[in-house]
Amino acid sequence: MLNLFMLLFVGGLLALGLRQPFIWVLSYLYIDIVAPQMFTWGLLSVLPISLIAFAAAFAGWLLLDSKEGSRFTFRQGLLTALLLYCGASTFLWADYPEAAVAKWDWVWKALIFAIFLPLTLRTRLRIEATALVMVLSAAAIIINGGLKTVTGGGGYGTLNLFVDNNTGLYEGSTLSCVAVAIIPLIVWLARFGTVFRSDWKVWLFAVALIFAALLIPVGTQTRTGLLCIGVLGVLTLRATKHRFIFMALSGLAVLVAIPFLPESYTERMETIGEHEADQSASTRIAVWEWTWDYAKSHPMGGGFDAYRGNSFTYLTRKAETAGATTSVETSTVTEKGRAYHSAYFEMLGEQGFPGLILWLWLHALGLWHMEWVRRHLKKSEDPGDKSFRSLATALQNGNVIYLVGAAFTGIAFQPFIFMLCALQIGLWSIVKRRDKEQKSREAKARRAALLEQNHAASAQELPA
Repeated sequence: MLNLFMLLFVGGLLALGLRQPFIWVLSYLYIDIVAPQMFTWGLLSVLPISLIAFAAAFAGWLLLDSKEGSRFTFRQGLLTALLLYCGASTFLWADYPEAAVAKWDWVWKALIFAIFLPLTLRTRLRIEATALVMVLSAAAIIINGGLKTVTGGGGYGTLNLFVDNNTGLYEGSTLSCVAVAIIPLIVWLARFGTVFRSDWKVWLFAVALIFAALLIPVGTQTRTGLLCIGVLGVLTLRATKHRFIFMALSGLAVLVAIPFLPESYTERMETIGEHEADQSASTRIAVWEWTWDYAKSHPMGGGFDAYRGNSFTYLTRKAETAGATTSVETSTVTEKGRAYHSAYFEMLGEQGFPGLILWLWLHALGLWHMEWVRRHLKKSEDPGDKSFRSLATALQNGNVIYLVGAAFTGIAFQPFIFMLCALQIGLWSIVKRRDKEQKSREAKARRAALLEQNHAASAQELPA
């Protein structure tokens, strides 16, 4: 039954694209985020539906969609440069060519689509529709995970979602980071949405979805998720009028929630400040040290999955208390081929200093562009401007949360985040284009007024 429903749903989306080509863009977003081919069988699992939607989105825009208002921005240029550099590192100097090509097979699609998507986001409705599909697609996974967490199905590495697969958004740390990062976007859609207009039903769903998103770090028991929630709380203070009340209520909510948290979760969170007491945290530190040393001797990077060449030994210390006596047990651990556990070190190890600079530049520019939009529209009373300003804040906050979470998990090329960047580019382009058009109209009005004054002056100088 599930297989038939998903087949009809995906087929229906692709069919609707024949009437409105932009729906093919939305279809690809859904397929890339949820990956229905992974948890269904039959036709959907056999057909390359992701590639079909990918090709349809491009063809629909090239052949059928209007290009009015589309512009290629500097950030899209940075994405293009990153794409070309990753291609060069994959095919020219990768330490592990086969593994590098395997990762390249999905990275190039994520980058190409992020470059392409802003060209289609010509209107406010398209930006909202894109944000809505992204949120609802992620919500399908988040709600599933939230329900399983409430019913006691969580645990580090054991929270099974639609599929028992540790890739994409189905990986615990990745899902925790993304779930928290989209909370500002959920609030924006509930406040300013026009596809689903703001009312009590929309807010009820939004609040329930936010609660499920906050449960994901609990269900996955990832320390990354807890840090992201903390960052979200700090960022929320910026837009809160009654900050002390907010902080008091937040503290009270934490105190109320602690007794209901699983003991395994609280024990794992306690290791945040003591990395030597946790082998997973100790491994991260050792990998980062190895990656820094590797980058100094390989400044251009080693291509995708260059971490496979790492090898290191470190000590772990675990304190055990029995009565009044505390003993410390020291263990020597040797690891090989461990992943980076950080997007920053992932970029440094795989793409070297040039790739890391491009990646940091891309995100830093996104944060600045959203800040420019916020400041530029701050004094406007126009409802559309207020909506855009709030969206810029939501996208900026989501980006900051991602950058914090990315410090502790290897999600430098996570497609969902590049979609978030594309939304930023689309919003920036619309505001800049509208600002340019407004200045052009004002300049024409000034020229017309000046010309009229000159005509009036000339008429007065004519002899009677």
